[in-house]
Amino acid sequence: MGLGITQVDAFTDRPFAGNPAAVCVPPGPREPAWMQAVAREMNLAETAFLEPRADGFGLRWFTPTVEVDLCGHATLAAAHVLWEESHLPPGVQARFHTRSGLLSADRRGAWIELNFPATPAEPAPPPPGLAQALGAPAAHVGRTRFDYLVEVDAEATLRGLRPDHAALAALPVRGVIVTSRAAAGGFDFVSRFFAPAAGIPEDPVTGSSHCALGPYWGARLGKTEMLAYQASARGGVVRVRLAGERVRLGGQAVTVLRGQLV
Repeated sequence: MGLGITQVDAFTDRPFAGNPAAVCVPPGPREPAWMQAVAREMNLAETAFLEPRADGFGLRWFTPTVEVDLCGHATLAAAHVLWEESHLPPGVQARFHTRSGLLSADRRGAWIELNFPATPAEPAPPPPGLAQALGAPAAHVGRTRFDYLVEVDAEATLRGLRPDHAALAALPVRGVIVTSRAAAGGFDFVSRFFAPAAGIPEDPVTGSSHCALGPYWGARLGKTEMLAYQASARGGVVRVRLAGERVRLGGQAVTVLRGQLV
């Protein structure tokens, strides 16, 4: 009998949109090299591994090339799988022990709300070549513990970016968040996320980037609740709610594939 693995599209309510993640729930601990090999085989932005514990689940995230400290869409996918596949009763909170501390997820009707640490961006000088690598001037540059955050002048500029991924990969960060005010559609802000250094040229929808985008746009717009759109080719919707030093990220998820590692 093989070990089950499930592919979920996160931050979307329909298949083949949002951000795909694989979720695996082994019956016991597995070696990091094995988890990295599985993630490389799945070849998705993230593969999540859950280890049952008495008070929740250990959770680790791997791209095809590296283990990461925080991932929103794969956490959303993991919570979705726990409830959908009856690892947890429907009304029980999902609790995750991770490299970024204790994270949790709660069901809110058709949505799942994640409780993540805020990672606000501090103003920072742009690194040499950033504007050239992105192909657009920056209206503002900040830096979080993980990424650069760059605001550009308009949504049209953001959507038209065709960055130099090799140049972005040379920056000493996980990735580059690019954002602007939303032009229409009922959204407060839009973003894209590029992380070629982590093996992800462009991430379709990035929960963890909204831990920085939420505080940034909350201060700019004077809001504590916002609706965000990540304008990748697949696209995805994120509800953002500020709660002190935490950010609540809301999203939907859809199972698209179940298989077995033989």
